[in-house]
Amino acid sequence: MRRKAGIAVGVCAALGLAGVAGASGWAYAGDGRTVGTWHDVAEVPPTPVAAELPTASAVPSPSAATVTTPAPVRTTLKVPESAVLPTGRQRVGDLVRVNRMIRYGTGGPRQMVFRYPGASYVKLHFNRLAMLPGEYVTVSSADGKEKYRYKAPKQVGTGAANLWAMSVTGETAVLEVHKGAAKRVKAGAAATRLGVGVDRVARGFSRAEQRRHTRPIVAPSRTSREESVCGADTATDAVCYRSSDPVAYTRSKAIARLLINGTELCTGWRVGARNRMITNNHCFTTSAAAFDTEVWFNYQCATCGGFNVFQPTKVWGEKVLATDHVYDYTVFTVDNFAAVKKFGFLQLDTVRPAKGQELYVPQHPAGEPTRIAGSLGDQAGNCAVTDPGYTGYAPNSDVAYYCDTEGGSSGSPVLSRATNKVVALHHFGGCPNSGVRGDLLAAKLRAYL
Repeated sequence: MRRKAGIAVGVCAALGLAGVAGASGWAYAGDGRTVGTWHDVAEVPPTPVAAELPTASAVPSPSAATVTTPAPVRTTLKVPESAVLPTGRQRVGDLVRVNRMIRYGTGGPRQMVFRYPGASYVKLHFNRLAMLPGEYVTVSSADGKEKYRYKAPKQVGTGAANLWAMSVTGETAVLEVHKGAAKRVKAGAAATRLGVGVDRVARGFSRAEQRRHTRPIVAPSRTSREESVCGADTATDAVCYRSSDPVAYTRSKAIARLLINGTELCTGWRVGARNRMITNNHCFTTSAAAFDTEVWFNYQCATCGGFNVFQPTKVWGEKVLATDHVYDYTVFTVDNFAAVKKFGFLQLDTVRPAKGQELYVPQHPAGEPTRIAGSLGDQAGNCAVTDPGYTGYAPNSDVAYYCDTEGGSSGSPVLSRATNKVVALHHFGGCPNSGVRGDLLAAKLRAYL
């Protein structure tokens, strides 16, 4: 069963890097409509992403049940000092065990509300979808402006499921079962088998939490600083470049925020004019992982220095076409490609850049709306090639630079200002930072692009 996506809105978390508490808008929908306000909360202790939090309590009402979970508490599991997952992906949330069910024929609610104060997003995982043909469920934001619909399986069968719903922005997700108007279910064994179950929820970190979990991905045997921001952080919201550097701003539209397994993050981008995306091999390697990956385009701030965000377009990953560990790439396709074609694409440069050549890097550091490291002219500062034949996983496999990147930037394109083509696929921090050479990737991926 393929998932059906509806409307999406986002949260602009690019500003206020210290993550102070307070209210931030996520009101901009691209056409001036107000869609809501997001409230940050004070920082709380982390919980390892592999750990599930205790089951939340449900408070039923005549028409709905509300699951409200407090901020996570520290567990006995330890987080590595670097706070980087063994997979190499950036953590952006916690998994919460809920084990909640909406059953038919029991007089219970047809709607359930999952609320996690301070969460940046809420994402439900179904372990049961036993419905009659023609029936469906929806998962929506509290105000109903972001909604996704999931059809009943063709056959009721056992009802067992293993399906992530698309995330909804903010601290609340509303699950509702929509029964077919012409369908009648008699009381008894058949009725009790029907129902919709949720066994896990991914609760997105608040801004304050996220800053504590953001670190670079570092090559084996290489000494790392805590962050791969080298000197003063000169990365800026992409929209700040709209007038001063329109080429860089336009190119940034081709990148996407990848939400993997509900709680992990990388950056990806469209490579070439066909339905092709690229990210790092250390982000994911299989079609099964791609299928459960959300791909967010246009997750950008609406104004320079503001708190509003454009309405992102969310699609699902679909199929992995090629992947390689040494050159740290994964090429994959997306479902509903027509919805994201308008954001454009990037091309790999077939020529290795020269030392000193200026660069810029559009990215989603720490999961924030798109930022660009490396501005025009003298302000480009350290965002330039320091070594065009740097050693990554193999000798001379990488291009080295000091462009500012952070955890979550893995998979970002590193573009040459001379050609506006991609000269490296960013994958390591550590000052210098580095990416796999674009000319090597162009040769290896020619058959796929």
